[in-house]
Amino acid sequence: MAPVVASWFHGGMAIEHDFFGLLESGPDGSIFWSENVDLGDQSVTVDLTAPDQDDVSEAALDVAAALISSIEAIDRTARNAMVSELDDRTSEVIEYILQQQEQLGDELEDLLVDISGDVQVDVIRSLQLMSMTILADEHGGADPFAVLEYALDPDATDDVLLVNLDSDGDVLSVTSAD
Repeated sequence: MAPVVASWFHGGMAIEHDFFGLLESGPDGSIFWSENVDLGDQSVTVDLTAPDQDDVSEAALDVAAALISSIEAIDRTARNAMVSELDDRTSEVIEYILQQQEQLGDELEDLLVDISGDVQVDVIRSLQLMSMTILADEHGGADPFAVLEYALDPDATDDVLLVNLDSDGDVLSVTSAD
């Protein structure tokens, strides 16, 4: 990867990166990049953001580019983390599934892509990855570096599960949006 080059651009700073191109900062120094990427037959919105471009390193952008490039593997990792929480009856994954079953009733089956007989696993398989938000200034820190947003029904924007990843692409936690 080419080095990050800070340059003056239209009166503000900008960062140049091979994957992201020119990342201009806003008047407050923040940066934002957004693109839709394909994951199977769906489109996923990917956003990269940081409140201060001075807190964004070349390494952070390289890791972000690697996460985006391997979105299929990241999605698999996130779904496996959700499945591993099915044993914990108090997990937010279980609460989310129970909430979906209660809200949707018999209509739940219409949203499932596969019906194996294990409703919990079927719900996780049927979740759509709606977005990936990369918090570029959190590289190497304890807070999430990337947040994946999953929904069973893309129109129900309040009913989502969030999978928080660290800079290595490892799952830190799975939470609901509320």
